[in-house]
Amino acid sequence: MPRLPLVSTVDKLEGAAWLDPAAGTVSRLVRKALPWRRVTDALHGVPLGHPLHPLMVIVPLGAWVSAAVLDLLPGNERAAKTLVGLGVVTAVPTALTGVTDFSQLDTPQQRTGVVHQGANAVATGLFLASWFVRSQGNHGRGKILSFAGLGISGIGGFLGGHLSYRQGAGVNRNEDLPEEVQEGWHPLGPVDSFPLGQLRRAMLGSVPLMVLRQAEQDAGGSPSSPDVSVLADTCSHLGGPLHEGHLQQVRGELCVVCPWHGSTFSVRRGEVMHGPATAPQPVFSTRVLNGQLEVSLTGAPE
Repeated sequence: MPRLPLVSTVDKLEGAAWLDPAAGTVSRLVRKALPWRRVTDALHGVPLGHPLHPLMVIVPLGAWVSAAVLDLLPGNERAAKTLVGLGVVTAVPTALTGVTDFSQLDTPQQRTGVVHQGANAVATGLFLASWFVRSQGNHGRGKILSFAGLGISGIGGFLGGHLSYRQGAGVNRNEDLPEEVQEGWHPLGPVDSFPLGQLRRAMLGSVPLMVLRQAEQDAGGSPSSPDVSVLADTCSHLGGPLHEGHLQQVRGELCVVCPWHGSTFSVRRGEVMHGPATAPQPVFSTRVLNGQLEVSLTGAPE
């Protein structure tokens, strides 16, 4: 089946380098305007465990669709105007969550994202104009502007879906890890081969792991619980290699900071301490047996 022209056009946006200046300007402005980590974490959705933006979108879009339904029925001018205004007001915080996520995306994603933002800005402007002309009693023109805005917002929504489902923005990069790692304990190599206090990469089959050995441990003939932290090396945000990041204390807890976008995770618990990541890093149980470091994703019995 041939692809729709809109799909082909959106695919081309990923390689449209001429969009980079606009995307870069938006990213710089957002990072400059939002320097506080707790604010950006909230806007990313860190407390929720998944991005906040998709949840916020429901309110303005729902208000505008409801207004369109009322516009098709007689005698609902006041209610439709109220819903149009509600959509405009709530579009502002919704856009703020969106541009916060956008500022931490890869270049191809930002190229699509900046057009997504532009479409939504135009749609919001049309709805704002609709509210003003409705306030002046011209409900006929207000309806036309609202339907135009709804059409443009549909294009923006299509681009948002492309970002999420085609380009993987906001998707947990480690969701399939339990299917890739077999149950039980797996050797990673001699525990002494991992230097103290340094992030190292190890491979468990095809799965990259981040290893941090924090103290000397006994390596006798019986299993022990070494002071070694092992996380999935692939950052849950956009796949950055955590072993290339750096260590940092956050709220009294040792954390690893992703080198790509600064997502910060507890090295012991994998919990997200700072975004843009919202999904935690998978944590592997560890033990030392005959001098060999072994790991288990499921914490299998010995």
